[in-house]
Amino acid sequence: MSSPVSIRPQATSIPATAHYRSSISPTSTCSDEDSSHSQPNDLTLHTTSSRSKHTTTFPNYPSFYSPPHHLGQGHSPAASSPYIATNECRIIEYRGARIAAFLSANKNPCEYLLCLPQAFELFLKHLVGGLHTVYTKLKRLDIVPIVCNVEQVRILRGLGAIQPGVNRCKLLATKDFDSLYKDCTTAR
Repeated sequence: MSSPVSIRPQATSIPATAHYRSSISPTSTCSDEDSSHSQPNDLTLHTTSSRSKHTTTFPNYPSFYSPPHHLGQGHSPAASSPYIATNECRIIEYRGARIAAFLSANKNPCEYLLCLPQAFELFLKHLVGGLHTVYTKLKRLDIVPIVCNVEQVRILRGLGAIQPGVNRCKLLATKDFDSLYKDCTTAR
């Protein structure tokens, strides 16, 4: 006959290095090394940002900034892409419409990278069959759009530039979009 076993909760000590953040979402990760990573709700509105020295170029546009995630080893931006997008997003006036655009980190003067799905909806939808046609044209024109990271997609979703269920998006420099637009409007 077995004796009843009593189970008592044991006191556990929390290591001195552990910390708790009330703003952590179920999808985010947190460690001591990653404590500078942004959280999904870190989106802040800056009218003038200290993150970019080019913010005075377009002072009338608000800037939406979320600190970038640090990439692990072995991850780097595409070597063929001449642009690196920051996580600083602005609503800019472009071709008579307001569109979400990220600042490019490596261009002087500041270059904007447009949200391609939003640009398609605003400017190209009535000219071409669909977004797949746009990607075919970009391939033919040797233009490589930049793939958004998770934070950039969250920012674009928050601004309403892309639909709530969308978890992928691409960015295109304004000069590249001008080439694409010219190709779409020119009869061959």
